[in-house]
Amino acid sequence: MSNPQYKNSRGRLRIGDDWNAITIIALSQNNPLKAIAELVENSIDAQARHITIIRGKEHGEHYLKVVDDGQGIPCNEEGIPDFKYVATHICDSLKRRLKEGGLQNIQGEFGIGLLSFWTVGHKLLMVSSGKDGKAYQMSMEKGKPGYSISHRPHLLPIKGTQLTIASLLAGIRMLNGEKIQRYLASELRDRIRHSGAKIKIIDRTSRAEFEVEPRQYEGQLIHDLPLLTTAFGEPIYAEIYIAAKNTENNISLFRSGTRVLPNISILDFFQCEPWTSGYFEGIIDAQFLHLTPGTRDGIIHDEHFAVFCDSIAPLKERLTAIALEQGKAEEERVSKNILRSVQKAFLDAMITLPPEEYDWFGIEQKNARRSSAQNKDITQENGVLMVPDALRQEEKKSGQKEFFEIAGPLFCARIQPGSALVQVGKTKPFRAIGLDRNKRQVEENLSYLWCITEGKGDLDKLDGEIVVFSAPMEPGLSKLKLVIQRDDIRCETESIVTVVDSLFKASAENSESPRKGLPGYTLESAPGYTWRSRYDEKRNIVIINSGHRDFIYAGREKARKLRYICRLFAKELILQNFAGLSSGELLERLVELSLYTEENLR
Repeated sequence: MSNPQYKNSRGRLRIGDDWNAITIIALSQNNPLKAIAELVENSIDAQARHITIIRGKEHGEHYLKVVDDGQGIPCNEEGIPDFKYVATHICDSLKRRLKEGGLQNIQGEFGIGLLSFWTVGHKLLMVSSGKDGKAYQMSMEKGKPGYSISHRPHLLPIKGTQLTIASLLAGIRMLNGEKIQRYLASELRDRIRHSGAKIKIIDRTSRAEFEVEPRQYEGQLIHDLPLLTTAFGEPIYAEIYIAAKNTENNISLFRSGTRVLPNISILDFFQCEPWTSGYFEGIIDAQFLHLTPGTRDGIIHDEHFAVFCDSIAPLKERLTAIALEQGKAEEERVSKNILRSVQKAFLDAMITLPPEEYDWFGIEQKNARRSSAQNKDITQENGVLMVPDALRQEEKKSGQKEFFEIAGPLFCARIQPGSALVQVGKTKPFRAIGLDRNKRQVEENLSYLWCITEGKGDLDKLDGEIVVFSAPMEPGLSKLKLVIQRDDIRCETESIVTVVDSLFKASAENSESPRKGLPGYTLESAPGYTWRSRYDEKRNIVIINSGHRDFIYAGREKARKLRYICRLFAKELILQNFAGLSSGELLERLVELSLYTEENLR
C-alpha cells in the first residue's frame, strides 16, 4: 500500500543553498567581453551620455574601470545610494519592474549582470554619490558571500557611477583596448546609435585611446525588404546588406539593440540558405525574444521563438531570391575571369612553344593582333613579330604611348620562341625580347649577345635583336643562350631547339579549315555521364560537364578550378588540332601544352 503521507502532496520549489545558487549564476557568464558589455549597458540604462573604460595597472595589479555620467545608483529613502538592494536582490531586477511600469530603452531584467565581474577579476568596487553630495562605495569579492558599504572621502561630488574591477584574472590580461572597442562596436551597435552615448576606451597599458563607433557594414543596403509583423504586435527590425560572397559575412541576431548571437545561422532553424549563403551581413532585431539569463547569448525556444521563425518567412523568401540572382551574376563573372585567364595562358604559351607545331585556332594571329593593338604596323616574318624602326621613331616624336605604357628598367629576357622544332638542314629565326617587371617590352639602349651553349648548329650572327639558327644535318638537341644588357642590368635566358628528321604535318582538312580563335566555354550539368568536356565546333566552345565529380571537387578552390578548366581546354585543343596522331603522341602533346599554359595561369 502507498504511504498516505505522500498522497496528493504538493509543494513549492525553493533554493536549498543560496550561496551555491549565486556561485552558479555568477560563473554562468563565460565571456569576459560580454561581461564588460553588460557593465556598459548598465551605464546606458542609467542615461549616461559619456562612458569611459580605462584599462591600466596600479600597485602591480591590472584593473578595468568603467566611469559614466549617468544617474548613478538609485537612492533609498535616506538619500543614500541603495547598494544594499543591489547586493540582496539578486534575480529580482529593479529594471524589470521599471520596464513593467512602462519605462523604455533599458535592458536589464534578471538582476545578475553585476555578478559577471567574477569572469573578469577578483574584486569589484562601485562608487556613486547620494543626494547629500557625498560619495559612497560598495565592494564585493569573487568567491565570497559578503559585501561592504562605506563612505568614500571625495573632494567633489561624483556624477554617475565609477566601477572598478581589480585585479584582473590572469587569462584576460591580454584583453587590450582595441579588442574591447571592436567587440562593443558590434555588440552594442544599435544601443549606442539610439542612446547617443559616447564611449571612449583609454588603454594606459598600451598607451592608446579608442572611440567606440557603431559598426558600419561594407555591403550595399537592401532597401525593399518586406515589413515583418508578429502576433505580439511588435515588429521585427531587419537591416540587411548584400556583399561579395565571403564565409565571414553573416547576419547577427539582436534584441533591443544589443547583439545576442553574432551569427543567426548558429540556430538550427537558420542553418540553411539564405542565412548561410555568405552574401549577406547585417542585423535582425526582435524585442520579444526571451534570452538565457546567465550568458545572455542564447535564445529560449519557446512560443516567442516559434512566432519569430514564422514571421521571418517573407524575409527568407526575399533574401533567397536575391542570393540566387547574385549567385548567377557571380558565376557569370567568375566564368569570364576564368576564360580570360585560360585564354591568356594559352596566348603566352605560344611565345614559348614552336609556332609551326601549335599554329592552330588562329592563336598566332590573335597574338599578333594583341601585340599590334598599340603598334598597328607590326608585321610577322617567318613566325617572328617585326616592329619597323620607322614606326618606333614616329612614336617617339608623336608621343603616342601613354605614360603607363612606357616600359621601366630591364627586368628579364625572353627568346621567341622559347622552344622550337627544326628539321635537319633547315633554318629558324629567333627574336630577343627585353621586358620590365610588368612584362612591358623594353626597346631602347639594349645590347644583345647570342651563343649556342649545347649541341650543334650555327647562328648567322652573335648580336642583334633577331638571329637565324641553321640546324645541323643530324637530329639532336641544341640550346641557345641570350644575354640582354642595358647599362648595368644584365639578363639571361635560353631557348631549347629540337632538331628532328621531319616535322608533323597537319591534315589537309585541318589546315584548310578557317581559324576561329581560341574557344570559349560553357557549363552543362550531366551528373549521370562520365565525360568531362567536349568541343562544339560549330559554336567554337568547350562544353564542360559541371555535374562530373571532378568538376565538383575542383570547384571547391578557385585555383584548382582554374587549373582543371585549363587542362580540359588543352585536351580539347590537342584532340581537335592533332587529329591522326597515336594516343601516345597525343599524350605527349597534352603534357607539353599543359606545362607551358599552367605556368602562365594568373
